[in-house]
Amino acid sequence: MTRYSRIVFSILRNPRITLNSHPRRIPKASPRSRCFSTRPPLATPGDQEEWQPTYNWIPDVESLENYIPGGYHPIMIGDVLHDRYRIVDKIGYGGYSTVWLSYDTRQKCYVALKVGTADSTLRETETLRAISSQTSMPFPICLGRDSIPSLLDEFEVHGPNGTHQCYTMTLAQGDLRAISFSRLFPIDVARALSGRVALAVAYIHSRGYVHGDVHLKNVLLKLSSSINELSIDELYKKYGDPETVPITRCDGQPLTPNVPSEAVVPLSLGGREDIRKFSLSDTSILLTDFGEAFAPGSESRLGKDCHTPYGSRAPEARFEPDAPLSYPSDIWSLATTIWEIIGMKAVFSNEYVPADEITAQHVDVLGPMPQSWWERWEARAQFFTDDGRPCGRSEPWPTLETCFEDYIQKYRREEEALGVFDEKEKATILDLMRRMLAYRPEDRPTADEVLKSEWMVKWVLPAVERSQETVE
Repeated sequence: MTRYSRIVFSILRNPRITLNSHPRRIPKASPRSRCFSTRPPLATPGDQEEWQPTYNWIPDVESLENYIPGGYHPIMIGDVLHDRYRIVDKIGYGGYSTVWLSYDTRQKCYVALKVGTADSTLRETETLRAISSQTSMPFPICLGRDSIPSLLDEFEVHGPNGTHQCYTMTLAQGDLRAISFSRLFPIDVARALSGRVALAVAYIHSRGYVHGDVHLKNVLLKLSSSINELSIDELYKKYGDPETVPITRCDGQPLTPNVPSEAVVPLSLGGREDIRKFSLSDTSILLTDFGEAFAPGSESRLGKDCHTPYGSRAPEARFEPDAPLSYPSDIWSLATTIWEIIGMKAVFSNEYVPADEITAQHVDVLGPMPQSWWERWEARAQFFTDDGRPCGRSEPWPTLETCFEDYIQKYRREEEALGVFDEKEKATILDLMRRMLAYRPEDRPTADEVLKSEWMVKWVLPAVERSQETVE
């Protein structure tokens, strides 16, 4: 049984178990990267089997069949890219990239190195440059700049599969979903984290961009610079050696130069596992993965082209597929993200369930959808009668108010030391959630209006300010 398997087995036996401080690797249920661009894979075995070899399956790694001309660049632990970046471990992957923990031999520090597929363009660099350019911003939106990743270096590498765009960014810890799995943040920490994500979204919107993929797996905790004091050997001693698995072809033939000889299971650089001990000083975050970002003022992104996970995807992306998305789609996703931060369970399922099931949950939680959408929803008879009563399911999703009690307050009462929302704060949270989760995008508040809401002004932004004082 592997290191990770033992941990998961313990969690399954006791979902409330607190993991110890020993780092672990996080499995991937899909080819989506926790940290960076996430899009459908370049090819599937079925698409390419007539002319490319297939490989024996290895869990929790990128699609090996995409090591083809135009695809991934084959990288091994110990490789040096651009005469500067030594590959130390893998920390993520997506359909169009792999992401590596690398040591910058010039600056003497660790960085995240993203290597795109040869036939892709890493639009993130253009977006990050535009968003990060210096300009004055009103308070408190200006605070969101600290949660935007810094682009450190850009270059190209050439290999057997083509020319690949690469860039480096500041290294970060694991994502909040992995870090908070089956555990609660202390209440003031949850407020500060919620505020920092909201500020990041508001900052991005103020620069004329929609993030396009806001969810908890794209929110990373910042990593202490003390990691740069570790040698590579010391880093391996702390986090474990790279977890590699030999790659073999299904036909038993030798590998070509297009594919590496070993696959690398991604490493999580998560900090303290017992998030109940988190303090405000632990709430600095990075909102990452700008691969889906776009500027509504100069480009159009249609609903049918939205790749946000169903549990965080705004409903207009489905029911208005040929209409352009805009800032309100981020607001819906921000609401679902905040909900996960303050509670134990997501307001809508974040598992891999069909779109129709998520739509049914929307109706259960929020009430009737717009009539034109209702009539357009072909599968509604599987979930509701013509007059809107639930059917065909043993247990419909609760209403928003019941969700708050069952998914947030109930678990906080079980660990009272972490804090329970009083009735006044609860009312302000629910009011904000109802407005952010309005079906029609034009009915949702702007990011600036979210920051001016009663909950943000009275509880959240003060927690953010206190968190800044702890790190100054």
